[in-house]
Amino acid sequence: MNENKISVGILPGREIRFRLNGSFRHGERAYDGEYSVTSDAGTLLLRQGEAVERLPDDFLLEPGTETDTFDLAGVVIGTRFHWERAEEQRFRGALSFVREGEEIVAVNILSLEDYLTSVISSEMNANAPPEFLKAHAVISRGWLLAQREKKTGDEGQQAGNEGELVRWFDCRQHSLYDVCADDHCQRYQGVGRENAAAAQATRDTRGEVLLYDGKVCDTRFSKCCGGVTERFDTAWEDRFHPYLVKVDDRSDGVPSPDLRVEENARAWILSTPAVDCNAGGEVLAGVLNDYDRETRDFFRWTVTYPAGELSALVESRLHAGLGDLLDLQPVERGVSGRIVRLRLVGTRGSLVIGKELLIRRALSRSHLYSSAFVVTVDRDKTGHPSRFILRGAGWGHGVGLCQIGAAVMSARGYSYREILSRYFPGTRLTTIY
Repeated sequence: MNENKISVGILPGREIRFRLNGSFRHGERAYDGEYSVTSDAGTLLLRQGEAVERLPDDFLLEPGTETDTFDLAGVVIGTRFHWERAEEQRFRGALSFVREGEEIVAVNILSLEDYLTSVISSEMNANAPPEFLKAHAVISRGWLLAQREKKTGDEGQQAGNEGELVRWFDCRQHSLYDVCADDHCQRYQGVGRENAAAAQATRDTRGEVLLYDGKVCDTRFSKCCGGVTERFDTAWEDRFHPYLVKVDDRSDGVPSPDLRVEENARAWILSTPAVDCNAGGEVLAGVLNDYDRETRDFFRWTVTYPAGELSALVESRLHAGLGDLLDLQPVERGVSGRIVRLRLVGTRGSLVIGKELLIRRALSRSHLYSSAFVVTVDRDKTGHPSRFILRGAGWGHGVGLCQIGAAVMSARGYSYREILSRYFPGTRLTTIY
């Protein structure tokens, strides 16, 4: 297999502003400087100063040299997270524009390996241990290739019985480009965050992926599993991947209890087990980027809501007409203790919701850190809830590689092969190009 190019949807909007740093070409014509692109009755218009040009459907700006770059203004990172923000970002490779609904999307076309260098730098800090960065290069490469092989996706599909709302939000194949640039797929923030360590990790693992039964593995990852990784089918469609299963995030071989059992999950979440992702601030400073470090308590965390605030929040998110919330009841937990199905009990009825991301969105204005939580309800003298206290574990869906746990493994001297073997059991590391 030869390394190929990929297309990344960077920035959607009604107007895209960009700057070309160097000489770019479309056909015989050269472009440089600052521009904007808008849409008029389905036609893309390129503006520079007073000049306006109608763009053909195949409009593609290709750099004249490898050092030519382009800048995009207002790129949003951390979409729907508590630290969401907009940045100006710089990219290498070619630039095109596509219409997606009523918006235009700026699309970056570049080599897969150049893309990976930015992904690793965007996902984790350059000071992270080298063997961890190599492990991340392998799984980011495999994840991308696995997504490209998918013919259809399952984002937004619904299932469940009457009185249930069960949805999952997977990285379905984008129809106009291969992947997007934010956490919905995997972070890609251009050349501004690239670093020598990430570039070396990409070179050292060039073309390497994990295989299971002869197929490229869908190598998922999350920031912090909370002590135990989760199964694929807890977060997405009801499909079993033998390499995306429960893994204890520790090197001493001590097994965790069955966290599908409610009392075990409660005891686990309310404790601080000696697992690798239970890392201190000094370790995290060397692993996480600045915006991730704005979260300080994601291994074990607490969120408190006044009852009225949570009731209003759930109604705004789900439009279920439940009235005032009376209770939150776990119906089903996954192997990491993450809630797969949660019953919301209100004064006007009840509703069971899942899977994990829908639960996290329903109970937060952004996202809860994870669905591995237990609930305490404080009640007034009449027995009516006055506040809900959620105490939880981990950050993210918990499936596959635990980024912080893997970084700690690397710092303790484990190789990237050993890291991958832990988090993706039964797989085989191989070079495909």
